[in-house]
Amino acid sequence: MRFFSRLCLAVLLSLAGAALAQQAPAPAQSQEDRVKEQQQRSVTQPGNNAPVWREVRSGQSPYTNSTVKGRETEVLVQSWGETWRQIRNGPVTFWGGWLVIGVLAVLAGLYFVFGPVKLHDRPSGRLIHRFSSIEQIAHWCTAISFVVLGLSGLIMFFVKHVLLPITGYTLFAWLTALAKNLHNFVGPFFIVSVLIFIFLFIRDNLPRVYDLKWFAKSWAYLTGKEHVPSGRFNAGEKLWFWFGVIGLSIVVAWSGLILLFPNFDQTRSVMQEAWIWHAVAAIVFIAMSLGHIYLGTVGVEGAYQAMRTGYVDEVWAKEHHEIWYNEVKSGRRPQAAGGAVPAGAPNMRNKS
Repeated sequence: MRFFSRLCLAVLLSLAGAALAQQAPAPAQSQEDRVKEQQQRSVTQPGNNAPVWREVRSGQSPYTNSTVKGRETEVLVQSWGETWRQIRNGPVTFWGGWLVIGVLAVLAGLYFVFGPVKLHDRPSGRLIHRFSSIEQIAHWCTAISFVVLGLSGLIMFFVKHVLLPITGYTLFAWLTALAKNLHNFVGPFFIVSVLIFIFLFIRDNLPRVYDLKWFAKSWAYLTGKEHVPSGRFNAGEKLWFWFGVIGLSIVVAWSGLILLFPNFDQTRSVMQEAWIWHAVAAIVFIAMSLGHIYLGTVGVEGAYQAMRTGYVDEVWAKEHHEIWYNEVKSGRRPQAAGGAVPAGAPNMRNKS
């Protein structure tokens, strides 16, 4: 009986010890053990990265044993990266894509329903000097570089959803590599061009009281029913200048430089935040530019010729920019700032 009691006691003590051993926290795994465990899992459970992402989302960023010290040299994965990826592939892609498509649809509807804004009177054949040569060069340098940046950005951001299933990975990789290099090298040229553009045109884009009347009747203007008097630039062009050319250019240039030069010790989280600012501002910029391009080409009769040749017909100037036209005719505006046509200038037929 005594022997049986001792045996029971020994069994109970061993069970209690095993229970305590199970409740005791397991010793922390070293980084080398975690790496070996991950390698073994990749063989037995290929594709199972759940433990890695669980550690990333915990806020404890895995790190390497790099001997080079810096702000992020030891960080292998930073926890905000997955959030950035969801923002990029979620609302920015979805709403940004639909914004561009929606603007294109509205402009197409405006053109096919109402047609371009035409002159009410026949052209007179007498020309007025609207843009100087330096203004034309600054405009076209800014416009062409903007188009290159916009198209290359759209290719890198959206085209994979359209072309990748058709072209395959090889051709798509070449296309995106070309877009990336164009984007990186043309970006600084755009920044310089837009600074010159702002310097040349800021004076004539200052707001005036009569701009409110243009906004009030903007729909009648866009549908060709009424021409509203304005200065050298109307209120819509001024909105594009201040919000687009200045405001959005500042955002895309600032964020683009952060992304273009990662060697200035900025962290990945800073670059990811800059990318969000850059992408959102660029998409809004592109959407606004579609309206500007439409009105400057097929949307308003004679608008493209003004920037291509630097001259406009007097009737066009009077109907679209009557206040500016009166300043030119009265001599209050010098020729260098879009004044009267100099003697011996070619007529409308030769300039078109």
